[in-house]
Amino acid sequence: MVSTSPSDASSSDEPDLFQSESEALEKARAIRANADADAEKYRLALGELIGYFERLMRETRRLIGRSDRAEREMHALTQQLQYRATHDALTGVFNRSAVIEQTSKALRLERTAMVLLDIDEFKKVNDDFGHPAGDAVILGVVDCLRRVVGERGAIGRIGGEEFTVVLPRHDLTDALQLAESMRSAICRHLFAPPVNRRITASFGVSVNAVGTDFDTGYGLADAALYRAKRGGRNRVEIADPQLASVSSIDR
Repeated sequence: MVSTSPSDASSSDEPDLFQSESEALEKARAIRANADADAEKYRLALGELIGYFERLMRETRRLIGRSDRAEREMHALTQQLQYRATHDALTGVFNRSAVIEQTSKALRLERTAMVLLDIDEFKKVNDDFGHPAGDAVILGVVDCLRRVVGERGAIGRIGGEEFTVVLPRHDLTDALQLAESMRSAICRHLFAPPVNRRITASFGVSVNAVGTDFDTGYGLADAALYRAKRGGRNRVEIADPQLASVSSIDR
């Protein structure tokens, strides 16, 4: 049995407009050739030809409309696929590959701060309340980040309970203040049952000069995040590669 693809079937059902136009032109030539022979036949034939052209134009407009709809649907599908390829399915923020792309692009153009954060004792949340509750905590943390960051940076989920916030054009002071605002917003947020308690997060910040590669900036922020975890959690640690020094804020 020979199968037929949908595209083949649809194309065979459509009228051949070029053939229709050729037939209409042949009728027009025939009418013109016999115009002087019989005026009444000429008038009737001309009316028939006008009707034929009107039907042809309606069919043409229908096919153009179908083509436009198909193009819009294809554009919408392309955007949907692109979104899924660059965004985390649970939270809607950038995924790991998109974070790397966004950060690398920013670093080629301007000074860029990177803020890494990790939800404190997140495994205990999953163990005590289950993974759906853990997902709810992650969504709550992302909501806090969005309210604080706004349009100033790009938020990404690196994996699990770890996130990165990319902040182009931010110096050390600006990045520190924003990281502290994020930490405070998460700490103040009361998570819904069954968790029904407050959650904290630890932060590491690096400020990177133009031309810094992603791995270097990420490594500095990750090392600062590790110090925040070791220092008691719910803290912001800052690594400043330009000053080659490390400072901390205890909370």
